[in-house]
Amino acid sequence: MASPPGNDSGSTARRSIRRRSLLFGTAALGAAGALGAAGCSKVPAGDTLARLRSQGTVRLGIAGEAPYGYIDERGAFTGEAVELAKVIFKRLGVPGVQPSPTDFSSLIPGLNSQQFDVVSAGMYINKDRCAQVVFADPEYQMLDSFIVRKGNPKNLRSYADVVKAGARLATGTGYAEIDYAVAAGVPRKEIVILQDPVAGLNAVESGRVDVFAGTALTGRGVVKKSTKAEVTEPFAPVVNGEKKIDGGGFAFRPTDTGLRDAFNVEIHRMKRSGELFRILRPFGFTEAEMTTMTAEELCA
Repeated sequence: MASPPGNDSGSTARRSIRRRSLLFGTAALGAAGALGAAGCSKVPAGDTLARLRSQGTVRLGIAGEAPYGYIDERGAFTGEAVELAKVIFKRLGVPGVQPSPTDFSSLIPGLNSQQFDVVSAGMYINKDRCAQVVFADPEYQMLDSFIVRKGNPKNLRSYADVVKAGARLATGTGYAEIDYAVAAGVPRKEIVILQDPVAGLNAVESGRVDVFAGTALTGRGVVKKSTKAEVTEPFAPVVNGEKKIDGGGFAFRPTDTGLRDAFNVEIHRMKRSGELFRILRPFGFTEAEMTTMTAEELCA
């Protein structure tokens, strides 16, 4: 999904939020926090993994974005991050997963108010987010791409092209692509913010916008059945003269470094064995999107 706020996909039909918008009211957050606190009463304070093992279930914050975490056509929760969570938490002694769909921009506030235990949404790891949560090392790396009209009539292959052509650009709520476009010279106030990539595809097909910016993986998936739009070749956004390659991973509360560290042990085992790629491949990931980057590198 896309980054500052960014990954930091998707759809909600698979509905998206590799970014998104509605924030819950403080009363609702407070109630969720109280419930979370009550759930911790039988284990040592701060030992979240012990609490999760005692409960037998971990609550996953997802953003309704394919292919990261979403509800499929049968009404089942799935996605690369959800399926990965099922495997890793089972190995950590937590056999049950309970996905909690929310708007992308509500994921970090919801995590820190204990609405759920971990963000499992392919969230891009960046400096701003690292000031609010702690991340496991990324399970994937990702470039951007554009959804454009068939034939790419304005020849849009980078954010600089968008500026040069004076094209109308859209992206998703909280997407990293907002800041990438602004860094290239697109006026922030002129960027059209849409709910998710499906809405972006519709806007491009109808001519409301010229281009929808998102992750390369999401773009590939969204345009599969379109007869009016296509996705451009993946590219690295340029920020301050440097190419930017993003990585997405699981987010944990700042106090849950022990849980994050245990999760990281499993992630690295799966990378070494090739199991991680086998889980992600059915969701459209390629070997080129596997990564050795660390959360520490991306946070910097």
